[in-house]
Amino acid sequence: MPRLGAHNDIEIEVISKARAEYQTDAYFALNLPVAPAVMVEEEILVEGGDVSEAELIACMRRHRDLSEPQP
Repeated sequence: MPRLGAHNDIEIEVISKARAEYQTDAYFALNLPVAPAVMVEEEILVEGGDVSEAELIACMRRHRDLSEPQP
């Protein structure tokens, strides 16, 4: 993801913790998605699974009000 951020001039924040930390009451109180997850601004793109690079790029472009790339 950092490579995509650099390519698209978007700030990427990666948060990585031990699995047990994502299962605490304190984490659930934050109202964040179940890890692993990908969020773009407030949109949860995927929760508890993987996302394709194409889906991620399309979501980032939507949030930046950019047109979809032509095939």
